[in-house]
Amino acid sequence: MTRPKRYPAALLATCLIPWTPDYAFDAPLFTRVVQRLARDMTPHLYLFGTAGEGYAITDRQFESIVSTFHRALPADAVPMIGVISLSLGTIIERIEFSRTLGFRDFQISFPSWGALTDVEVDRFFAATCGAFPDCRFLHYNLPRTKRVLAGSDYARLAARHPNLVAIKIGGTDTTGLSEVLESAPELQCFFVEYGYAAMRDQHECGLIAAMSAGKPAWARKFHAARGAPLAAMFDEAQAAHAVLKAHVIPTGAHMDGAFDKLNLKLIFPEFPLRLLPPYTAPDESVFDPLIAAFPPSWLNRKPGSP
Repeated sequence: MTRPKRYPAALLATCLIPWTPDYAFDAPLFTRVVQRLARDMTPHLYLFGTAGEGYAITDRQFESIVSTFHRALPADAVPMIGVISLSLGTIIERIEFSRTLGFRDFQISFPSWGALTDVEVDRFFAATCGAFPDCRFLHYNLPRTKRVLAGSDYARLAARHPNLVAIKIGGTDTTGLSEVLESAPELQCFFVEYGYAAMRDQHECGLIAAMSAGKPAWARKFHAARGAPLAAMFDEAQAAHAVLKAHVIPTGAHMDGAFDKLNLKLIFPEFPLRLLPPYTAPDESVFDPLIAAFPPSWLNRKPGSP
């Protein structure tokens, strides 16, 4: 018998953080972004993945932004709070703070100062999933943490923690995705466009809007697509991604948010590209040449049109 998934195969969208010229949090613009994405893209919104600069914020910024997020959310939203830190104690404190506001879904990733051993992996999940049984947890499985879990790891952890409900795997490398999906079938897996296109016709899985961060209607259509339409839309996204990389990489920017903020400017032209120091962001002057170079179909315009 097929085990039911612990979390729906939703479309997830990250809420990026706008910074003013002096690197203060722009709460009014952030509120507009949250409300627009919830209205036009998906009710499943999350904060503080790598694109959302969860690795860079202070505790004071965390509390301010989470509180603003809470106020901005519509009643039907399904929000998730990402927690990234080198300190397990800080991770726990941030979960506790978010719980006081009513949040119950969390995206967690390993402390990355050193690669965790098997014993340390188990301690981490005991301190998060085990300590907060009324919450649901998505594990962000990424190489930056120096320890990438395999399907066998998730099978063991899923049996131990019924509130471990999902896995997030980004990037363009789709090797090993089937093994994770098949070893822990009760856990929902979320992929960016690359993994989603590779896996969705064979497995139930969810989508993280990365290249489609600024294209709500396209993201919803891609999330619903199967077979040839899914493959055709993925080809379109790949072509746009190649253009994006060609314009961002020469600037020295390399963090996820540098790419996602440019995508978000498709629907919020006023959204600033700044990343919290010391990380490099593209200059605002990159945006117009990027728009001119995007494939016409990506911007829903006819070839030769302005």
